[in-house]
Amino acid sequence: MSTFIVAGVIQIETIIKVDHIPIEYHPITSRSDSIFTSAGGDAYNEALALSWLGNDVKLLSMVGRNQDYSILNPPGRSVTLKTDYILPVLEHTPTQVLLYDRDRKEQIFEDLKDIRDSRYSMAMITPMTASSDMVVLSNANFCKSFIKPAVEYGKKIAVNIHTYDNDKEIYNKDFLENASILYFSDDTIDGDPFDFVRSIADKYNTDIIILGQGAHGLIIYDRNKNINVHYDSVMTNEVVNTAGAGNALFACFLHRYLETGDSITAIKDAMLFASYKIGYMGTSNGFMTVDQLDQWRSFIWGEKRPAGLDK
Repeated sequence: MSTFIVAGVIQIETIIKVDHIPIEYHPITSRSDSIFTSAGGDAYNEALALSWLGNDVKLLSMVGRNQDYSILNPPGRSVTLKTDYILPVLEHTPTQVLLYDRDRKEQIFEDLKDIRDSRYSMAMITPMTASSDMVVLSNANFCKSFIKPAVEYGKKIAVNIHTYDNDKEIYNKDFLENASILYFSDDTIDGDPFDFVRSIADKYNTDIIILGQGAHGLIIYDRNKNINVHYDSVMTNEVVNTAGAGNALFACFLHRYLETGDSITAIKDAMLFASYKIGYMGTSNGFMTVDQLDQWRSFIWGEKRPAGLDK
């Protein structure tokens, strides 16, 4: 078991199944089992996945002053997230609406409310950082405050940049300069993806970069292994909804990487974890157990449980 600090946005998300994107206008569309509302957001999804895998997770975020915390831990779920460090200081909780169609295309509408202008109280951060194994950040503005204590205590920093925008790279500079591990999605990447990964690694001296490529798999770069390679996607489940797959993959990778110290072992397990998750509706549902990971690793990759992780 590892100890993680996970900081970033929690939001209330509504996922809507549509025939195709862009959508056609109809005054009303009535369809059973097509709208799903729950808690979500990068930090929430990653914290939940890491907790599910048996880690000690401290989730740091901010929600609306009148937010009902019960949506963060719905009844019947076997994993309970600690809410001690989720501060009710915003006017309203950030919100997202995600449309998706049968071709796995997505269209997202996001309202971050006043979180961009809010600051997280740092009073409790120093002792928390000292006892952690890794600090996992979203690239939200308030998360920049957690970089300094992580650096001072020599903790690895992992950052989910997700969508890359060359014009906004300056905004992410603090994250890019200090992260040991970065995750991007290729949704907005122009040009050769291997060149993009290499350019970021060379510019910021990053140890590990993961570039998610959706149904096509991913690219992983590891400076110490001297690799910049593509892996095709794997299939463990029928695809229901791909929202949150990147968060699941990133969380499982970090979990396994801290356990094994091997990026290839970690990314193979992460791909299994994410492929199973997309068989479920909602970004925070459908996580594999550790036993399932072991079974699918043997089936897909022909590999046994990594050495040193015997039960």
